Amino acid sequence: MRTLWTVFLLFWGQLALAQVHSTPFRNLDRNGDGVLTVEELPVGVRPNFGRIDRDGDGKISPQEDTAFRNRRGARTPSAGPTLPEGVRVLNDVAYLENGHERQVLDLYLPKSTGQVRPVVIWVHGGGWQTGDKSGGPWRPLLEQGFAVASINYRLSQHSIFPAQINDCKAAVRWLRDHAAEYELDPQCFGVWGSSAGGHLVALLGTSGDVADLEGAESKTSSRVQAVCDWFGPTDFLKMNEHGGPNGRIDHDAPNSPEARLIGGAVQSHQEAARRASPLTYVTADDPPFLIVHGDQDPVVGMQQSLLLHKALTAAKVPSTLTIVPGAGHGQFRDPKIAESCIEFFERVLKNPPPKPAN
Repeated sequence: MRTLWTVFLLFWGQLALAQVHSTPFRNLDRNGDGVLTVEELPVGVRPNFGRIDRDGDGKISPQEDTAFRNRRGARTPSAGPTLPEGVRVLNDVAYLENGHERQVLDLYLPKSTGQVRPVVIWVHGGGWQTGDKSGGPWRPLLEQGFAVASINYRLSQHSIFPAQINDCKAAVRWLRDHAAEYELDPQCFGVWGSSAGGHLVALLGTSGDVADLEGAESKTSSRVQAVCDWFGPTDFLKMNEHGGPNGRIDHDAPNSPEARLIGGAVQSHQEAARRASPLTYVTADDPPFLIVHGDQDPVVGMQQSLLLHKALTAAKVPSTLTIVPGAGHGQFRDPKIAESCIEFFERVLKNPPPKPAN
């Protein structure tokens, strides 16, 4: 009898735990489609979207939600560390006049020193289908005197490629045009992004001179001076090949994130796929790169970063590739990984090499 009572209690305990996990999910799933997008999450939880979305498909399934709550002990994720004292924040600044609601950025400005300072632009991930500028690992940059701009851009459901890189370049140009107003150094712009954001920052780095991707004629340059790419796709045509046996996404499928980005299945739209791939544009005048990738990434195969690193090195572009043993799609638990990125921007943007004499 005692044994039966114990089994009974265990059963109801597990059922109650399942309800704790499932009820918040149902409450958040406002459109009832069985998945959560970043817009359906509370604002304070949105910075954790990439950690919850383990397969990187831009949506949180009930299973991913439950797994995250289990890892967190059913606690609500926090919005991250507070900003350093004296930082001025400008939210939802439009970088294009009368533009789309996604064409906005948040600008974080450390206390004025009367001197210009380098700026790092954060570009979020989310499979080009979701994501938001509210998260990112960039806060320590503010403590080192960097300005930070975190940008939104049009997603693939709003407009297909090259809208996304057009927006990133427009944000760079806006910041450069307003550099004097915000004490930014127009010659010291860095970019940092993860996953789809890694793809876009890599593309910013390699396509600085590609008029086809600018989106608008302007006398202001969209070039950047440093790129930190976290596990971004670099060659769409080889993504399935690089996925390996543990790959979670059929990148060649007509409904893959890449297909939605370029407007059709990758292998039947090869020219569009090449146009969207950072590898296509590598040249000797590209800025220094730091590339970071987990060797167990089931969403974007590590070989994607190897390809870019090899191409940059062959073009004599300074490139450092850090492979993180045991890491999946962005699961960088070692704080030294983010620290190395801060050090990279410190070295490249605050102590740039002298320019060759004319």
